[in-house]
Amino acid sequence: MRVRRKLPPGASPPPTRRRWRRVAIAASAALAIPFALHGGLNSSAQAAEFGCEVDYSANDWGSGFTANITLNNTGDSAISGWTLTYSYTGNQQLQQGWSGQWSQSGQTVTVQNAPWNGNIAPGASTGFGANFSYSGTNQAPTSFAVNGTTCGEEPVVDPQIIASPTTVALNPGETGTFGLSLSNEPESNVTVSVARTSGDTGITVSGGSSLTFTPANWDTPQNVTLSASASASSSAVITASAPGHESATVAVTVRTGAESEYEQRFLELYDKVMDPASGYFSPEGIPYHAVETLIVEAPDHGHETTSEAYSYLIWLQAVYGRITGDWAPFNDAWDTMEQYMIPGADDQPTNSFYDPSSPATYAPEHPQPSGYPSPLDGNVDVGQDPLANELSSTYGTDDIYGMHWLQDVDNVYGFGNEPGNMCAGGPDSDGPSFINTFQRGEQESVWETVPHPSCDDYDYGGPNGFLDLFIDDEGYAEQWRYTNAPDADARAVQAAYWAKEWAAEQGNSAAVAATVDKAARMGDYLRYAMFDKYFKEIGCSSPSCPAGTGKSSAHYLLSWYYAWGGATDSSAGWAWRIGSSHTHFGYQNPMAAWVLSTDSDLIPDSPSADTDWSTSLDRQVEFYRWLQSAEGGIAGGATNSWGGDYSAAPAGTPTFYGMYYDEAPVYHDPESNTWFGFQAWSMQRLAEYYYATGDAMAGEVVEKWVDWALSETTIGTGGDFSIPSTLAWTGAPDTWNASNPGANNNLHVTVESTSQDVGVAGSFANTLAYYAAASGDTEAQAAAKGLLDAMWFHMDDIGIATPEVREDYERFDDEVYIPAVFSGTMPNGDVIEPGATFESLRTFYHDDPQWSKVEDYLNGGPAPEFEYHRFWAQSDILVAMGVYAELFGE
Repeated sequence: MRVRRKLPPGASPPPTRRRWRRVAIAASAALAIPFALHGGLNSSAQAAEFGCEVDYSANDWGSGFTANITLNNTGDSAISGWTLTYSYTGNQQLQQGWSGQWSQSGQTVTVQNAPWNGNIAPGASTGFGANFSYSGTNQAPTSFAVNGTTCGEEPVVDPQIIASPTTVALNPGETGTFGLSLSNEPESNVTVSVARTSGDTGITVSGGSSLTFTPANWDTPQNVTLSASASASSSAVITASAPGHESATVAVTVRTGAESEYEQRFLELYDKVMDPASGYFSPEGIPYHAVETLIVEAPDHGHETTSEAYSYLIWLQAVYGRITGDWAPFNDAWDTMEQYMIPGADDQPTNSFYDPSSPATYAPEHPQPSGYPSPLDGNVDVGQDPLANELSSTYGTDDIYGMHWLQDVDNVYGFGNEPGNMCAGGPDSDGPSFINTFQRGEQESVWETVPHPSCDDYDYGGPNGFLDLFIDDEGYAEQWRYTNAPDADARAVQAAYWAKEWAAEQGNSAAVAATVDKAARMGDYLRYAMFDKYFKEIGCSSPSCPAGTGKSSAHYLLSWYYAWGGATDSSAGWAWRIGSSHTHFGYQNPMAAWVLSTDSDLIPDSPSADTDWSTSLDRQVEFYRWLQSAEGGIAGGATNSWGGDYSAAPAGTPTFYGMYYDEAPVYHDPESNTWFGFQAWSMQRLAEYYYATGDAMAGEVVEKWVDWALSETTIGTGGDFSIPSTLAWTGAPDTWNASNPGANNNLHVTVESTSQDVGVAGSFANTLAYYAAASGDTEAQAAAKGLLDAMWFHMDDIGIATPEVREDYERFDDEVYIPAVFSGTMPNGDVIEPGATFESLRTFYHDDPQWSKVEDYLNGGPAPEFEYHRFWAQSDILVAMGVYAELFGE
């Protein structure tokens, strides 16, 4: 089986000098496939302690007064969005307020943040005020609360009982489960009692009502079984409590009956995936890349996760809300993503030092890992960042609201991450940590990467941590850096749109409104993916090409990544940001561009955001048309930096708005245009956009693609099906002419192999369903149904999977390039030095229960066979079932 490359190249630019200087290197390639405190108080990768203090004074003139309030953040993480409440004891009446949204109900006054003062950094404050009238006495309020927490009170954060998931849905007459664990190791045994504390009496705790956790098993989830009687019809709250521990609550709902066979199948598979015993989720509720731990793809371990997986969880729960009317899981999915995968203020602490007129220092990319570390070159002009000031003004913060792409959920590598200090923790930390891999050019496959922490404080690696593996600098500085995968953020926005539409159809728009607002904000920051890496003008063919001004550096496509970083030392701060010069058709999302430019609830708040997304929408649809082969498949993409160093492309290379055609954008091992999954993923979005809008060019492209893809697909009986897998390309498209697009008679695709990849088949079925609904094509509808029916034959105890033979696992022995002068260690002691291999840097795999299969193969035995349960794949199948049920009602 091929290794599928995907996701951002990890572009986080490593090193930077200790003096004020901004540096960024290219994200190279990512290999393989795919994916705050709740309530918006904090969006750190680990929940951090919240604290607030309020200063109140009044300027009283007898019949009225001005209330002056200062809200101080005394916690250790940023407050991101706030609502302050307090009460008077007399007849004080609000007249007008400023610097916030003021309202009054009885004696209770509520103030919500204005768009520009919603973010309050640790130790910072914001002021606001209002005029009131009154008669009699005017006693000052004595208690203030922010987002439900009383200021001055110490919140209980440790120890806690942890429930996962926190919402459970049951069918009448059936059972379900959730898991419990403790947040900290107890000194002695702890008995947790579980009981229904409110709601439908037909919902009961039928197993696990009393669980004992010891100093040995405190972090191992134990299951609680819930039962719904045949007459149960509403909801209940289940509470898990123990002396000295903060309780956990689980919301339980009883479903109404599914309306179609495919909704019934959706719920059956959904229950398997969400069951804690199936193993798709961490104790925190984070979706793993896969249930199985021994799997090497873009993530190099199954219990890592990606921003992609988080976005699939949000999409999956949107479909669940459509079928059941229960929107709590959708909102919870976004909250989980915000809490763990969007770096919080503590995780990106020096953004205030960022200078948009000097975004980063240029470092050229190189084709081979052996070309690294890459020297910095301050003599190459970089352009201006046109988004930073607008975003800062709009949201009152310099922090980025976007997901980092890769996370070590179980801290397998041991880099660690502690609340309020992302550089702490080490191997003994239990929390998920931000990590990175790809950094070294188009030929760096996953088998040649050196995993490293997103916060490099030199605890591991060499004398300069991992920095001098990537950048050649005169002096290094401890730093943080993150890389965003734009297709994942765009998918989250896409899902939020459908959640909004489906909730509105149910008369329940308010249930998702707050989450939809957050999606719009994410779309605002996602515009960084529209810009050249170093903000150079589009049409660049030399390192000396002009630096961009305004938006002359925008290609308006969704590129492979955007990245940002800075110093960990706030007293000597600096920060940088980059876009990406490389664009792949597989990352485009015209559906997201459409809603971000036309939907009043999703148009971002920044003044120029709707115009940018409107331009991007047109550009993306044209991009598909430009890259469509004579047969119908979509070719690779384009770049504004040939070779990664702004070289001139070979004579005759076709162009698209000044960008060069690139047959295999970003990575070449394996080539990024060979996996059919990119075809299905990307065309699903175009077909969905065509369904929603009737756009003629989109419809023409999808129709031709569907005809080609179906001609290479077979669907038999008894679960037999075959879809394209590996593609080969020849030729090139015509240079783009918007007024007269070429026929691309010299661009061809052939299918070299087929597979039963269930995740790709799910996305393919989704594409066919939307196209069929938009066009009336009965063959496409029948094929969508046929694929869904065929996959149902491959159901097992925890999901849908088919066997995969992994011949590529011979590359466990691949040598990882390490410069001759570098020597260091991983947290577990694995040595990083010349001659190191993929395996020698990951000796933890030797303890994996599946390792013997790989070891036998490396010793001359047969290639190992696995049945993998990837979270994104189960989600793609589930979403396709929900979409088919919605569109055709069968």
